[in-house]
Amino acid sequence: MSGGLLVAGTTSDAGKSVVTAGICRWLVRQGVKVAPFKAQNMSLNSFVTREGAEIGRAQAMQAQACRIEPTALMNPVLLKPGGEQSSQVVLLGRPVGELSARGYHGGRQQKLLGTVLDCLAELRSTYDAVICEGAGSPAEINLRRTDIVNMGIARGARLPVLVVGDIDRGGVFASFFGTLALLSPEDQELVAGFLVNKFRGDVSLLEPGLDMLHGLTGRSTYGVLPFRHGLGIDEEDGLRVSLRGAVRESTVAPPVGEDVLRVAVCAVPLMSNFTDVDALAAEPGVVVRFVDRPEELTDADLVVVPGTRGTVRALEWLRERGLARALASRAAQGRPVLGICGGFQLLGEHIEDDVESRRGHVDGLGLLPVRVRFAREKTLARPRGEALGERVEGYEIHHGVAEVTGGEGFISDAGGHGLDGCRVGAVWGTHWHGSLESDGFRRAFLREVAAAAGRRFVPAPDTSFAALREEQLDRLGDLIEQHADTDALWRLIESGAPQGLPFIPPGAPA
Repeated sequence: MSGGLLVAGTTSDAGKSVVTAGICRWLVRQGVKVAPFKAQNMSLNSFVTREGAEIGRAQAMQAQACRIEPTALMNPVLLKPGGEQSSQVVLLGRPVGELSARGYHGGRQQKLLGTVLDCLAELRSTYDAVICEGAGSPAEINLRRTDIVNMGIARGARLPVLVVGDIDRGGVFASFFGTLALLSPEDQELVAGFLVNKFRGDVSLLEPGLDMLHGLTGRSTYGVLPFRHGLGIDEEDGLRVSLRGAVRESTVAPPVGEDVLRVAVCAVPLMSNFTDVDALAAEPGVVVRFVDRPEELTDADLVVVPGTRGTVRALEWLRERGLARALASRAAQGRPVLGICGGFQLLGEHIEDDVESRRGHVDGLGLLPVRVRFAREKTLARPRGEALGERVEGYEIHHGVAEVTGGEGFISDAGGHGLDGCRVGAVWGTHWHGSLESDGFRRAFLREVAAAAGRRFVPAPDTSFAALREEQLDRLGDLIEQHADTDALWRLIESGAPQGLPFIPPGAPA
């Protein structure tokens, strides 16, 4: 078996995903054959692998950091929330049913431990190192008995654990100590040390605290990573990720044309794959923001209705907030609107949904001549085609099957036969996530939007979204290489947690 490491965190959003990606990119630059792994991910931000399996986008991003293709082995369990109390369970890339939180944690989760350990073992037999990401905090003592993603997987695979803390939140020393002190003696044996994330200021002022932490716990701090803008790429969920503008913040070039282009993204409930708009934000002169009020659409040159895990619920939300009327008014005036996946479906005439919401016949917004029927089998695909005279590729994740009854075709095959979506005037719709990452298509689409909006906006001729992503991943690798104790990290991955680490009371309750 090869080397391995589990990157845990004191909290959610401590930086586990980006630290894991950074370690992966650092290792691959050293010539190490490395893969990412997350036993269980809860996210509406997902991706489709080449073999047609659905996994969390964070693991797809980490696979890119490793310069390998993502597979279902890297994220065997994906939970996709469908409401406050239930989630769709995706096992090895395929949906297997809906479960309440109580039902999942009450028995189903623990039964999956063997499956996730088998997936990890298969990866470790293939790669020199596997860098695993935990979820939330390993000190969630109410869930420890059924845990398969933090100390459960660490114990099962004898992985050393590195605990990441976000110092920008404050209280990082208490978080480190408290996390350790709430683990059982057997779990504490595997916690090798700590990594401080998002530090601002003079590291020398932090060192006395790190020394005291070592004295209290017997464990070293493996690095202090400085705060950097624009590193939150393809994390799990939350508007804050895209609002940070990961790609946008690394783009400082002024607009090529005389005008900027303003894009408003409707922040629908259960929004999925909000990273679709990151490719727009990567363009010089394109300003992207999330909105939830009709007046915020007034000055937008393009409105995007993104994907959602609750299409009918999103329809009701748009109507309740007056956004539905604003979208209809835009369409009547010939002002651009783009619907993606669930957003495309709700722009249609009606929806037959006996699967997701189980509401039966529901009237859509009527902006596109499309009828949608929800199938029990989920469509998972990585299609390619042509649109606006350019090659385009993306990925599909949806239960809704669209019947297009009019309008113009949007995406077609090489022979001109329709593949997906449609267009009526300045309203477009497609099921394809990620299509805007195709540079030529994105530029052609933005030219159409600019013309319809009457803006003298010109897309930059040389923006490469893939190159920008690679730059970000290299920046993550640089953070690890320059600010972590890489010699100690290497020993940890290769040899496991140091022997004889002290127990810190009180430990987990019996």
